Amino acid sequence: MKKTIIIGATTNPSRYAYLAAKMLDHYKHEFIPLSIKKGMLFGRPILNLIEKPKLNDVDTVTLYIGPQHQQEWYDYILSLKPKRIIFNPGTENPEFEKMVEAAGIEALEACTLVMLRSGQY
Repeated sequence: MKKTIIIGATTNPSRYAYLAAKMLDHYKHEFIPLSIKKGMLFGRPILNLIEKPKLNDVDTVTLYIGPQHQQEWYDYILSLKPKRIIFNPGTENPEFEKMVEAAGIEALEACTLVMLRSGQY
């Protein structure tokens, strides 16, 4: 299965990042939650985004942080060398999307939840 990094992960069940983790877990996709928040998410520790952990073999990065909070993470996210980055609703960022595509990474303005439910993931 595809390894997915959830940037903006949260333990708050009313947030879409939480629902994405729940659904990725349900569909048996490997995922790693990253955030500035701490906690456990479906048996996985939320890694500290500030520490910029080294992660390998990343297929997908799914963003749950708004464009106003993305800039400080541009270089780190690109360094993960994912095959694609999903800009979920509310995270669209034309500036970063251009950088992503220039790095040879697919930039998708899409919804991880819809992609999973519809078999497009």
